[in-house]
Amino acid sequence: MTAMVRSSALQGYATLMHSLGVEPMPLLRRYRIPAGSLTDDDALLSLRSCIHLLEASAQETGCADFGLRLAQVQDIRVLGPLSIALQNAPTVREAWDYTARNLFIHSPGLVLSVHEKSSLIEGASEMTAEVRLDRMPSHKQTIDLCLADLHNITRLLAAEQYELRAVTLPHKPVAPLAVYQRFFGAPVFMEQPFAALHVSQGTLSADLRGANHALRKITEDYLARHFRVPGESVSSRVRLALQHTLGTPQGSKNDVAALLALHPRTLQRHLAAEGNTFEMIREETLKEAALHYLRETEMPLGQLADILGFSEQSAMTRSYRRWFGKSPSALRRELQAEK
Repeated sequence: MTAMVRSSALQGYATLMHSLGVEPMPLLRRYRIPAGSLTDDDALLSLRSCIHLLEASAQETGCADFGLRLAQVQDIRVLGPLSIALQNAPTVREAWDYTARNLFIHSPGLVLSVHEKSSLIEGASEMTAEVRLDRMPSHKQTIDLCLADLHNITRLLAAEQYELRAVTLPHKPVAPLAVYQRFFGAPVFMEQPFAALHVSQGTLSADLRGANHALRKITEDYLARHFRVPGESVSSRVRLALQHTLGTPQGSKNDVAALLALHPRTLQRHLAAEGNTFEMIREETLKEAALHYLRETEMPLGQLADILGFSEQSAMTRSYRRWFGKSPSALRRELQAEK
């Protein structure tokens, strides 16, 4: 089934394109996005089409930081009906926890996770943003946009208690690093395992000023009645856990079962009922990550082997040959030639 996204995700798109001197209609037609949907926040668009649109827009305008610029003309309404509940939560943490659980209302292909401990900064917390699609296209601009919106909205909610300690991105910079650092006002680390904001714990515990509990309750009741929470398969939960433990010692079946609060045999039974096995999902997850890092980064192969959890580079090369029929270096040359 095609993953969709609410058209509010393209808030400000036409305005930005015109400001850059490029007519947006040809690109909208190319990716079959009705022009009228840009003024209808409840319209549903193909997430894949929107991803392609942003990449093509960056190329057509010659604006490498297109995703960051689009975030500058967007506001909290980009999240549509979720924005009301978000602004009326007691704390920033509760606002984003609720949004993470219900982000499927905006798009089932976008995933937000809030982690108490940052994987990079001691004493900080972490908010990660992911895009999930089969046969994932290049999506650097989409990731930049998602993190930029997350940054802007969190700064709005936390006000003076907002403290961004660092930003991590899973691709090489599409614009000069200084552009990213100027936008976020914090150190930016590229070619990392996840797209994330690393914020102080005080940021997440900040109270929201002017929060209206009654309005929040009305909004949450409305969303609960009109938007069915999709049942997430155990396979999907395992895949997400493996993505977060990739290259670490915590990626075994027993470790993942513990993360999901399941006995390993119970986990195995659930996966079998879904026509899956832990080993199949781990192989698929590793293969997707292996392709992503070659396509989106210039990471040295030795470092890539470490991130993917291979004991040595030769073992990684054998896996690449099994998956793709060629060595990592040959595949990287092929992928770069396609760009």
